[in-house]
Amino acid sequence: MYAVIKTGGKQYRVSEGQQLQIERSGADPEGELQLTPVLLVDGETVVTGSALEKASVTAKVVGEAKGPKVTGFTYKNKSNQRRRWGHRQRYDTIEITGIEKG
Repeated sequence: MYAVIKTGGKQYRVSEGQQLQIERSGADPEGELQLTPVLLVDGETVVTGSALEKASVTAKVVGEAKGPKVTGFTYKNKSNQRRRWGHRQRYDTIEITGIEKG
């Protein structure tokens, strides 16, 4: 059984016991998350649309992580305009503990 969940503007295909990194969810460390599935596949059965109102995916926050550092530099010729910037995305590492059909 697997489900497709939506979080942080992205969709992920998950199954029980799987760990993945999602964008910061605001959940406390070692906390529990309830995620709403977009699609649920149970063997031969595919559940979509209004039938997903009862379905749920539960996950446990395992830890936090940081992504790779991205640096940038903007420059305009002959006008002494320069700007360096950097960004490092933060992620929550979660483990899928249960997928319920409802």
